[in-house]
Formats: sequence, C-alpha cells, structure tokens
Amino acid sequence: MSLDRVIPSVATYSLLGRSGLRVSPLCLGTMTFGTEWGWGSPEETARAIFSRYLSAGGNFIDTADGYTGGTSERLIGQFVRELGCREAVVLATKFTFNTSLNPGGTKQHSGLGDPNGGGNGRKNIIRACEDSLRRLGTDYIDLYWLHNWDGMTPVEEVMYALDSLVRSGKVRYLGFSNVPAWYLGRAQTLAEWRGYERIIALQYEYSLVERNIEKEFVPAALALGLGICPWSPLGGGVLSGKYRRADQGSIAGEGRLQAMRGAPNPVFDKLTDRNLAVAEVVHEVAQSVGRTPAQVALNWVCTQPGVTSSIIGASKLAQLEDNLSALDFTIPDALRVRLSDASRLPTEYPYVFYSEALQGMVRAGTNVLPEPRTFRPRIT
Repeated sequence: MSLDRVIPSVATYSLLGRSGLRVSPLCLGTMTFGTEWGWGSPEETARAIFSRYLSAGGNFIDTADGYTGGTSERLIGQFVRELGCREAVVLATKFTFNTSLNPGGTKQHSGLGDPNGGGNGRKNIIRACEDSLRRLGTDYIDLYWLHNWDGMTPVEEVMYALDSLVRSGKVRYLGFSNVPAWYLGRAQTLAEWRGYERIIALQYEYSLVERNIEKEFVPAALALGLGICPWSPLGGGVLSGKYRRADQGSIAGEGRLQAMRGAPNPVFDKLTDRNLAVAEVVHEVAQSVGRTPAQVALNWVCTQPGVTSSIIGASKLAQLEDNLSALDFTIPDALRVRLSDASRLPTEYPYVFYSEALQGMVRAGTNVLPEPRTFRPRIT
C-alpha cells in the first residue's frame, strides 16, 4: 500500500496546493447549519457538531454566502466568537449565486432580484465579500471560493477583482469550484503571467458515484499546484447505506435524496440503478473490513491522488462521529480494485487517445517515464 494513501488521523495536516496553508484531511461543510431549507441542523446541534469537529483536530471550515439563506455564515461566526478560535481555524466561504431574494440577502426586492446580485463580476464579488465578512463577524476570509462559473464575466476581470481582495487584506487565499477545465487553466495562467494571486485549491463533486473530475481536473491539479477538496464524497448520501433497491423497482430508505427526487438540480439525481449498484459493492466492502459504508466511501476519496481535504457534512452528531473514524484504517488493495472496477466510467473521446496502447505508439516502443507527480508532505 502506498504511503500516500495512509491518513492516520483528523489532526494530521497538509499544505493546500502550492501554498503554506495547512489544513486537516477532513473539512467541515456547513450547508446543514440551519433549517431554513427544510432540512439541516438547528443551532444547538450545529454548535455541537462544530465543537466536536474542532476537538478532533479539524481546522478547516467550509460555507457559502447562500447556505441556508446566510444562516450558516452567521452561526459559524457566532461559534467562532464563543470559542475564541478565529486564528486557529481556516475559514472558507464562497460567492457567485444571487442572494438578493434569499432571506439572508442584503436587500429584499419585490418582483425581480438584483441582476448584479450574483455572478462573478467585480461589483458582485466585492459586495458578496463584504456581506460574508459581516455575517461571519471577521475582518478576513482565509480561503475565498468562486462557487460557480457564470458563463459571461471575462476571466481577466474575475482574477483582477480577486487579486484586489487579497491585496486589501480581506482574503488570504483563492479557490475555484465548478468551473470548466479550460477556464481554470486560463485563469491560473493569467494569474502567473500578470502577477495576480494564484488559485491554490479546487472544489468539485467527487465520490465513487461521481468520478468525472479524474478526466481533466485531477491532472490539472497535479500540474498546476492545486489541492482538491471534494464535496459530496458520499454521493449525496447514496453511499452511506441508507438507500437500497427494493421490490418492483422501488427504492427503500428515507433521506434528502428521496425528498428531492424530481428536483431540477441534477446534483440530487443520485438514486439511479448504476449508483445503487455501486453502493451495494461499498456495503460489501464495508462488511469485509468491519467498517460502515460511509467510512469506506470517505476513506476512498481521501486517499485518491490529488485530494488534500474532503468536505464532510453532517446534520446529526452521530454522522460526524462516524465520518471522523473514516481515516484510521486502510482499504486493502484487492478491495480498492473492486471499488474502482464497480465505479469505473467508460473511456470516451478524446480520452481513448491517452490510453496506454496509443501512448505506446507515441513512444514507439521506447521506455519514457512521465514527469513524477509528488504529493505535499503532511505535517503532524
């Protein structure tokens, strides 16, 4: 077993991308802090989850300006003040989505929302940052994520605006989430060329039922010096063991995925035959190693190439406790192969041209080794 796959505890820290920022291998996602969306944790439960995560050695907190209408940011700010731990935590939040009609937005509008209240233009980036700072009750954000590509703002404007926030002291580091690979490469190259603050991290969905980032984003991260912070490592809950195929094509198990079936957001469309088949293999592997399915699925993500810190979300303290135990065992190689085979994606064009067979034609039979990609050392 490669040493790169061994993560001994939550309180073992790694450098995030090509930076000096040290983060724990599990990042506490807080989209469940607040009940405004009809699911999630009330304040006391969220406080217990937050405190337990920190006591286990975790130091990386992830939220967004729109989570539970701004309640998530407000609760985090409150908990940080109560514990006096601002300097001890790496506080990350996000911008892009329009919050002008949300309860946590800065203004209430009758009718249409503010057309500049979302997106990645300079006006909204600065407005969103100021609002997040106010809700979090802090004067700086450790890691500021671009939450989603808006499809229209020139990348030059985005990178200049983000660089200005770093230079002003309001933001320490930058990350990108949910953007196309070509856009990521252009943004990082532009930053290097013009001397702007560079991106240090990527946040994408990654799990045994969603492995598409392996085609472009994992290689990009390794080449560009970026740490990957996967979200939804349990596939929205489908890998936790709570869902299973039942009689006559029905699906047994209750949870958010059942409640959100048919929703327009494709993120919640996880209860497919293919995904449930993968979940069955995860369950069988979990039985083999004496662990829960959630622990196996999370362990697999945390030990994949390029991954620095995986985002975990919990609406109950018991869920967090289960996740915190996902890092103290190793999945045997034979079982890793079984998980990989069960969840493998088909090879499509142009990726067929990167296969070993066709690369052999490129090398003309000579033994040319690729440039080694090394991982940052972990700091205990």
